[in-house]
Amino acid sequence: MTASTGQASTAESTISSRQSSSSKVTLTDDQINEILTRKFTPLKTIKSFNNRSKRNSANSVNYYIENDGADDSINQQKKKKKLKDKNKDSDEEFEEDKDGKLIKKIKRDRFGKPIKEFTMTPIKKFGKVAVTPLSAQSKSFIMPTMRDTKTGDILHVRLSGMALGARPQPVFTPKPLHDPLSDTAIVLFDPTIDDRPAPKPVAEGDPERTPTEIESERDRLELQERNRGPHKSLPELLGIQKPGEPKEIKKVPVVLDPRLAKILRPHQIEGVKFLYRCTTGLIEQGANGCIMADEMGLGKTLQCISLLWTLLKQSPVAGQPTIEKAIVACPSSLVKNWANEFDKWLGPGAVHPLAVDGKQSKADLLTNVRKWVSAAGRRVPQPVMIVSYETLRGTLVEELGNTPIGLILCDEGHRLKNADNQTYSALNGIKCQRRVILTGTPIQNDLSEYFALLNFANPNYLGDRAQFRKTYELPILRGRDSDSSPAEVSLAESKLKELTTRVQKFIIRRTNDLLSKYLPVKYEHVVFCAPSSFQLDLYRHFINSPDLQKLLRGVGCQPLKMLGILRKLCNHPDLLDLGQDIPGSEKYFPEGYRSKDPRAQSRPDLSGKMIVLERFLHKIRTETTDKIVLISNFTQTLDVIEKMCRERRWGSLRLDGTMQITKRQKLVDRFNDSESKEFIFLLSSKAGGCGINLIGANRLVLFDPDWNPASDQQALARVWRDGQKKECFIYRFILTGSVEEKVFQRQSQKMKLSASVVDEQEDDERMFSKDSLRELFKLNENTLSDTHDVYKCKRCKDGKQFIKAPAMLYGDQSTWNHYTNQYMTNLHDDLLRSEVGLPNITTCFQFIST
Repeated sequence: MTASTGQASTAESTISSRQSSSSKVTLTDDQINEILTRKFTPLKTIKSFNNRSKRNSANSVNYYIENDGADDSINQQKKKKKLKDKNKDSDEEFEEDKDGKLIKKIKRDRFGKPIKEFTMTPIKKFGKVAVTPLSAQSKSFIMPTMRDTKTGDILHVRLSGMALGARPQPVFTPKPLHDPLSDTAIVLFDPTIDDRPAPKPVAEGDPERTPTEIESERDRLELQERNRGPHKSLPELLGIQKPGEPKEIKKVPVVLDPRLAKILRPHQIEGVKFLYRCTTGLIEQGANGCIMADEMGLGKTLQCISLLWTLLKQSPVAGQPTIEKAIVACPSSLVKNWANEFDKWLGPGAVHPLAVDGKQSKADLLTNVRKWVSAAGRRVPQPVMIVSYETLRGTLVEELGNTPIGLILCDEGHRLKNADNQTYSALNGIKCQRRVILTGTPIQNDLSEYFALLNFANPNYLGDRAQFRKTYELPILRGRDSDSSPAEVSLAESKLKELTTRVQKFIIRRTNDLLSKYLPVKYEHVVFCAPSSFQLDLYRHFINSPDLQKLLRGVGCQPLKMLGILRKLCNHPDLLDLGQDIPGSEKYFPEGYRSKDPRAQSRPDLSGKMIVLERFLHKIRTETTDKIVLISNFTQTLDVIEKMCRERRWGSLRLDGTMQITKRQKLVDRFNDSESKEFIFLLSSKAGGCGINLIGANRLVLFDPDWNPASDQQALARVWRDGQKKECFIYRFILTGSVEEKVFQRQSQKMKLSASVVDEQEDDERMFSKDSLRELFKLNENTLSDTHDVYKCKRCKDGKQFIKAPAMLYGDQSTWNHYTNQYMTNLHDDLLRSEVGLPNITTCFQFIST
């Protein structure tokens, strides 16, 4: 290249006028080399004209230089380059003043803090300029930061280490509601133990699959997979989850609420665990019912409240309850008591139960029940409905309809003993799998009633009624007959063992012996009272009457009426209209006696049991500060006792079926108050024998026996229960040699049957053959206790017990202490010792809780 040519080329170089924001400059090769030698840094971006560039000559190249909106000369570009070079890697910023001098300026961010910038180092390359990517060697990357608006300090963000991409789903670690590792924790469900996969059922006789069958199964699954097409979930597409495989849910422990755990006794903790495992199917899959047959006073209510509260608040799936709704069915007299128990143990307002207690009108009741039925999920303000059996079967069955109920508790569940009655049918129609029956005596009269309870708790677990009767009931009863053959006895024992093995998984029963660890000593007595001469005369006249003789020959058809007359006579002749009930009895009337005269004064001397009771009450009133509960199956008996108390100005309260349900609890609270003046509580066994807590008294008299042992056991448990602070004395009055002894003996037989099936007691003696109607009407005048004679007690001789009683069994009076009148000085009770030498008590059986 010649000099002239170079000059010509230079002369022809022109700078085009400004178009938009870019200027077109034609540079020679020498100028370009000179600029690159000086380490020229672009003002913003230098775009190579790879496809758009044009060569004006062999020695020149066109560049488009983007500027800041002005036509900068080469000198101006040099100044800017120098200025940028000076600012490179510096915390200071230089700018020109009006005179063109450089002025230092600190770079600050919007918060006033110094900041650093970085510039990209150009790469020398002829024809274009490339930019190096960021690297750890060039400059460290600064994470976006947040600052405290008050202090200006940087809020540090911890790097997660996650790769860029789609935002991952948050992972929450499921946790139990309560700490299972606490020292006082009661764990009801442990996923490491209880969460086991159910074994797959294998049909009997099926051979193992051959390799060909396995290959065919694999082909079938592959074909099924292809047919599914694109309808796959993201976990399946990523290979995280196999097709058809359920999502794994990590289960957590279920822990009893600590506020309940700290107040439960050991046997109650065992009971709560039993209830939970049964109702959740951990005992046997598909069987979600059970029977809690603890004797009275062991805290069945508290155990059931603990179960219900746990199911309402927890499940093995964290954050989810097991049930949403529950029903507590109980006698009408206990509805208010159940509501109070929830507040007592869980605190006021913890549950807000819907107590159907009879205060509301029918319209309001139906409105509240319909709201309760329609509520679901978190919108269940009252998850528990407490309702009486009568209201449930009469009004609410249709309203409940097919509403799923999580749990149903049947308090005093022996009401379900008859599978044919309306109560059983109504409750059995409720859509509920988890069923708990609470009863003190699961067997009341026979094994048929026992089956009814079992079948309600776990339907069809023992087959239908006919199958149960054929398989278990008939063989067991035949073997228990005193006339049974050795083969029948052996078969009965085998069937009893088989039945016990099958049902004991769903029945828990503890006796009152456990309470002896926590409660004061209880002395329970069976007091045999001699009849008065007036009672003896009336009794003989009645059993020899023509009407009764016809009945014994099978002509009459009213045995229950005749038995009712005798039972009332055993209490007091004033319970009868003697002119109609016992025709011809007027000749035996004492002087001045008028039957059924309301104006006449009470005559306790006409009844053997009433004579003893009067002396008991007088001694309690004058010599002690004790209170006493008097219970009878007849309200007429309560009338006679109340009249006697009123005449002697003994303060008393009375609860029977005529009292409104809403007032009963107030009456009970008044009597339990230590400051109350009333020391006698008259109670009808039908109205208040179940569930009522009368711990204000420490003495109780059951004035007459009931045909059903369960009723008597319920009544006897009113005072010796949680909260009692004093020694308790229980008395069961039986008229010696009368029909009451026969009733008591039949009770003993039923209780021993219950013990055999439920308590698994062995070596019981078959002491009774079947009682006929004729035996019930016999009067044994020449005995101190017909029951003791039937026992054929080998520990007693000539009226004295010379061999100490073995370990006492509460349900077997033959193991109790036996005393005739002259030896009652050995008794612990002052009232009974004061009767020594008096003719009114002939014999006494004693049980001591230890």
